[in-house]
Amino acid sequence: MAALKALMVDVDGVVIRPRPGGWAADLEADLGLSPAVLHDQFFGPHWADIVLGRAGLHERLGPVLAEHAPHLTSHDLAAYWFEKDAELDETLLADLAALRARGVQLHLATIQEHERAAYLWGTLGLRDRFDAMHYAADMGCRKSEAAFYKMVEARTGFRAEDLALLDDTPANVDAARAAGWGSVLWTGAAPLADVLATHGFA
Repeated sequence: MAALKALMVDVDGVVIRPRPGGWAADLEADLGLSPAVLHDQFFGPHWADIVLGRAGLHERLGPVLAEHAPHLTSHDLAAYWFEKDAELDETLLADLAALRARGVQLHLATIQEHERAAYLWGTLGLRDRFDAMHYAADMGCRKSEAAFYKMVEARTGFRAEDLALLDDTPANVDAARAAGWGSVLWTGAAPLADVLATHGFA
């Protein structure tokens, strides 16, 4: 079995449980904004720039809301979004804590923009459970790109063979494997220790 030195852990769908219907399921009832409008006017045209750090969340969201939901500010919507999309998988986190207690570093590796990354790390307290966070807007690339893995190696000083990614997206798992990392597709169907052992990690 390989001796794992650091496990890179995805956030959405792994550390954070997906909310039935998504975080915006009750958006129209709660805040009077159609999720379809938000998708068509904000996420569709602006999200790629925001999540890769080329534009700020509030910079792009504010004008959209001013036109389509003037009763809301971008900070109102962000607060609602972040709170609705924040159910931690405490069972997995306990298993990760046990792994960390054995000397394995835990890092978050996630596709986030700056505002939610700060919320996850600070307000939600993931900084107390992980050693570092590597996210798309800070790095300028996604986990489906080879550059992401090279940058994490450079930041941490670990070699590819020392690292593994725990992720619920097959494309990211494939990209990690192509970069020489260990890679584990997380479904939540089995305990973490069993999943890691199945993939050959001590």
